[in-house]
Amino acid sequence: MGDLIGDGLRSNLVYSPVSSLRSAAVAEANPYERTLLFADLCRLNALYMIARAGSGHIGSSFSSLDVVSWLLLQELRADDVYFSSKGHDAPGLYAALIGLGKLPEASLHQLRRLGGLPGHPDVATPGIAANSGSLGMGISKAKGMVLAHRLRGEQRRVFVLTGDGELQEGQIWESLAGAVRHEMTELTVVVDHNKYQSDRALRVTSDLGDLAAKLHSFGWHVERVDGHDPCALAEVCERTRSIALPKCVIADTIKGRGVSFIEHTALPDEQALYRFHSGALDAESYQAAVRELSERIMARAERCNVRHMISFSNADIEPSAAAPETSRKPERLIPAYGRALLAHAKRDPRVVVLDADLMVDMGLLPLQHELPERFVECGIAEMDMVSQAGGLALRGLIPVCHSFACFMTTRANEQIYTNATERTKIIYTAGLAGLLPAAPGHSHQSVRDISILAAIPGMTLLQPSCERELEAALAYCIERAAGSCYLRLCSVPWTLPFDPPSSATLSPGCGSVIRSGADAALIAYGPVMLTQAYLAAERLARSHGIHVHVLALPWLNCVDDEWLREAIGSRRWLFTLDDHYVRGGQGDMIWSRLAQLRCGVRGKRFGVSTIPACGAADEVLRHHGLDAASLCSEIAATLRAH
Repeated sequence: MGDLIGDGLRSNLVYSPVSSLRSAAVAEANPYERTLLFADLCRLNALYMIARAGSGHIGSSFSSLDVVSWLLLQELRADDVYFSSKGHDAPGLYAALIGLGKLPEASLHQLRRLGGLPGHPDVATPGIAANSGSLGMGISKAKGMVLAHRLRGEQRRVFVLTGDGELQEGQIWESLAGAVRHEMTELTVVVDHNKYQSDRALRVTSDLGDLAAKLHSFGWHVERVDGHDPCALAEVCERTRSIALPKCVIADTIKGRGVSFIEHTALPDEQALYRFHSGALDAESYQAAVRELSERIMARAERCNVRHMISFSNADIEPSAAAPETSRKPERLIPAYGRALLAHAKRDPRVVVLDADLMVDMGLLPLQHELPERFVECGIAEMDMVSQAGGLALRGLIPVCHSFACFMTTRANEQIYTNATERTKIIYTAGLAGLLPAAPGHSHQSVRDISILAAIPGMTLLQPSCERELEAALAYCIERAAGSCYLRLCSVPWTLPFDPPSSATLSPGCGSVIRSGADAALIAYGPVMLTQAYLAAERLARSHGIHVHVLALPWLNCVDDEWLREAIGSRRWLFTLDDHYVRGGQGDMIWSRLAQLRCGVRGKRFGVSTIPACGAADEVLRHHGLDAASLCSEIAATLRAH
């Protein structure tokens, strides 16, 4: 190991080959030490996978790996089922499955890449029994599996891992009573009780209180155990095997367990932000983590008498394609949103901000710091957040709700609709909207939210393409809109290849011209798709002599008739480009309106048509035919055919 902890590590990433993990798994040593060795090897490999991918969840993977390793190595029978409900532990679980030969070794290098291992669990991956999505679904899915096994006459146990932050979701508590009523003795829920969630301590965000007493009150058998002590885990598994009740094991764990500075115990207090929930380490931190893990791995291997069978490998990382030279700064919509919202809140005392455990991801730290009395942290509970907003609005305030688009628009859809029936004004701001980033996988790629909300009475949907347009959109929502608004934000910093729209105000249903052209019109919105539209138009002009009129329309569920007529003009062809499923997106709205106006224009809708792929931005856009090159080819072929 010596020469890996030197200069070579500064340019290379380090992993342990599958042969080492298999040696650890079958070492002739006591099962507890063997489990801890295997778990640490998985930590090293999960760290490698996340570093190579550039993103992933370190803290949750590390906190759960001792529990997961014990279950996979010692407790689960061949016909038992194990899956994760929380999903953030995917890199750690993948590392364990690779180490046990249930996934090919090559997949170690393919986390969050197209055709590789998705950012969150997906049943298309061998060894994954259920998808994760919005949190809270796991126990219900496990109950369904138990019922299916019984109907088929199979004696199979089901183990499901949940997070403790996940227990804030209402579905968890809905699922408990039925398991007791149906005497589901086959079901064991393990809570990875690491006491931290996305941003801060669980107790500070949304305290669960006496968790064991709550679970016991539903009729479950509850045990509490040190989740990093395999001996204690073994005793609990043995003790609960014959108990004729559904079982919950609360495993007390440390978020980031295994690397001292990643562990939440290194934080100065519970109010401090936990830095390692998601994302890859910087180079210096990565080297320090590898050093700490590798030293402990070799010490444990010595005790297991397999030191000679443990090895480490370096992986050369191909440099990413050089970005095109440009003097433009990337548009960073989330920080710009946070600044603009704080400014509005300072001017208007009616503005109250609500968050669903995503204040860092949604740019809310400045507001939380300066106006704490008007910041409400709701935790992982979107339905509760949205209904609280409804109560605030009924008393004359302007609540602004925050979450990722994939969670708020789906989990709280009924609550959003009920608020709309009260004819109040609420602003719903959603990050992580659209196809990108694609690395987390389809559970986090929100490409159906426009269709979910577009028909709600009085609701206006907007997606800005740049910081200036964002400021105008937020001003419209707070100062001018009569009803509720949905502000859809791209969370990825994005450099536009064109001058962004310059207007300081927005006119409802109207857009702006990004590039002029006489042969066809192309309407899009948001930074990602407007970039592809503009670059496709440049290619069409250069390669085919086709000149496309590119327009930015930030209004997602309304369009001004006169603006639309003028945008099309005498052009016979119109194309629409959605950062959303084709069905139910902005394009559907535009074409529906054109049919009523009887404009006689012809064209095509572009957008997502299948479940979104996971991977790097360029490969996923290309996979869905939404990159500039694909759009250029499709538009040219369409025009040539007619």
